[in-house]
Amino acid sequence: MSAPHDSPRPEDHARTAARPSELRITDLRTATVGWEGWHFTIVRIDTNQGLSGYGEVRDLASKHYALMLKSRLLGENPCNLDRLFRKIKQFGHHGRQGGGVSGVEMALMDLAGKAYGVPAYVLAGGKFRDRVRMYCDTPNEPTGERWATSLRIGWNAVLRS
Repeated sequence: MSAPHDSPRPEDHARTAARPSELRITDLRTATVGWEGWHFTIVRIDTNQGLSGYGEVRDLASKHYALMLKSRLLGENPCNLDRLFRKIKQFGHHGRQGGGVSGVEMALMDLAGKAYGVPAYVLAGGKFRDRVRMYCDTPNEPTGERWATSLRIGWNAVLRS
């Protein structure tokens, strides 16, 4: 549970004993967050049991690519991952449209993982490695100061553009 001064989170009200076979999607919403000129759309899929799953619309695509899938998902069981993906993948294509499908797929995986009590990676084939190499980008930074700071705080690969 969150501290008294924090805002309540949807997860604070989730039933801990989900019944996956009775789970149904009741809503799909988006929120756009960002900083320093960057904007990212977050997808939230809600269910009748109080569970919510989250994903991100990729490649700075419009939130509308995710929202147009809502009518195809309402009333469905989010644990039927393969069937739902086959239902929505036709709206993905190669460009920005794929961003909506990707965000919804991430949210569905998150939901199914919560319903079954396992991390989403388990649903995608299981754990493959203990560590993942990450990179940090330092765009438009002429002095190299942010680049050096990134290395100092633990990033092991830094792109300087």
